[in-house]
Amino acid sequence: MCTAIANHGGGLYFGRTLDYHAPMGEEIVVIPRNFPLILRRQPRAESHYAIAGAALVCQNYPLLFDGMNEKGLCMAGLNFAGNAVYLPAKSDKINLAQFEFMPYILCSCAFAEEAVAAIKDINITPDRFSADMPPAPLHWLIADRSRAFVVEFVKEGAIVYEDPAGVLTNNPPFPVQMAMLSGYMNLSPALPRNNFSKKLPLTPSGMGFGAIGLPGDVSPQSRFVRAAFLNCNCSCGVSETEGVYNLFSMLGCVSVPYGCCAAEGGGFESTLYFSCCSAQSGTYYYLPRGGLKVCAVNMFSQDLNSARLARYSASVISSLCGGAEMLGGK
Repeated sequence: MCTAIANHGGGLYFGRTLDYHAPMGEEIVVIPRNFPLILRRQPRAESHYAIAGAALVCQNYPLLFDGMNEKGLCMAGLNFAGNAVYLPAKSDKINLAQFEFMPYILCSCAFAEEAVAAIKDINITPDRFSADMPPAPLHWLIADRSRAFVVEFVKEGAIVYEDPAGVLTNNPPFPVQMAMLSGYMNLSPALPRNNFSKKLPLTPSGMGFGAIGLPGDVSPQSRFVRAAFLNCNCSCGVSETEGVYNLFSMLGCVSVPYGCCAAEGGGFESTLYFSCCSAQSGTYYYLPRGGLKVCAVNMFSQDLNSARLARYSASVISSLCGGAEMLGGK
């Protein structure tokens, strides 16, 4: 359960909900240019683009959920259980573990097309991060200021799709989700015309009637349709404040409130946090479940030539309330 949106109306505002049945222990991190990224089957990346995002930090290694690099390339990984296939290492490929894929792309690629070209040579292996952390079955949304792509590793290998809707949820695979949108071609942000009958003088009794039929449940298919409708009809605006607010508003429409989606094995799936990456300013915005304050880290306020990971604890962030807070500014 998760939804990601890349909105190009006024720059690039890229964000996601992270939905899960248990706390993830995420932190906001800034990975500076000289923080060594250790790769299991490739040379370690000693010097690279800086990255800001949300991650679970284990053994001083940032297991990224989503983020962006200093060039404005953004990326998020979403659950793709039952369809994601990771293959044994291949001698003619760049072999990466699932948890290495996002940092590898963000640390080495400046644009989405550059990432797409690199992915053609990548094979994701089933390597575990640790004995108790198997690889997560994911697919990814990648976007820069002009285009968005979906990446899925399946039994046939890596497949990349251009994503004109700029959204991604979970199953089924991306082409099926896009094909299902044709069932909603009648939806519109405009007031509807009376096509019911010329014999009846029908008029809408309020605003928003053009979108009647937009699904409201929290299934991946319905969230995909809802997010696509919102993203294709909403502009995030010209100012960053407006852009972040509008993206969070769209994400709020596809969030999962606690108690409405039972999880397998007990408990409930719900939205743990919302994020928004501003590719223009290099600012990562974060709103935890139950939080009233949007917190932000601007990567360019950090020492990006450092070799030390910058970390901002979500437990500290979650205790903040009201207004907005910029963390880690110089």
